[in-house]
Amino acid sequence: MEPEINMAELGEKIVEILKTIYDPEIPVDIYELGLIYDVFINEDREVKILMTLTSPNCPVAESLPLEVEDKVKSFSMIKDAEVEITFDPPWTQELMSDVAKLELGML
Repeated sequence: MEPEINMAELGEKIVEILKTIYDPEIPVDIYELGLIYDVFINEDREVKILMTLTSPNCPVAESLPLEVEDKVKSFSMIKDAEVEITFDPPWTQELMSDVAKLELGML
């Protein structure tokens, strides 16, 4: 029998993983940049991440979602992970956290 999993803690661990992934053009992690719109976790520990890119023509449009998927999947408590890209709503600088804005000298 598998141990009971605290979904809130699991969500926090996933956020920690997302904070290790950086946009190659902006020296801020994708979570603080506001590229992650939502993280869904079901009882089977399958994760779906809804994210965007800074623009539809982003040079890492192919590789960044795969990096996110691979890093989340590599966490032992996750059975599977899938990333869905959306541009609705489109990313704007207003989606960045204060941490990201401070890092970029915008505060």
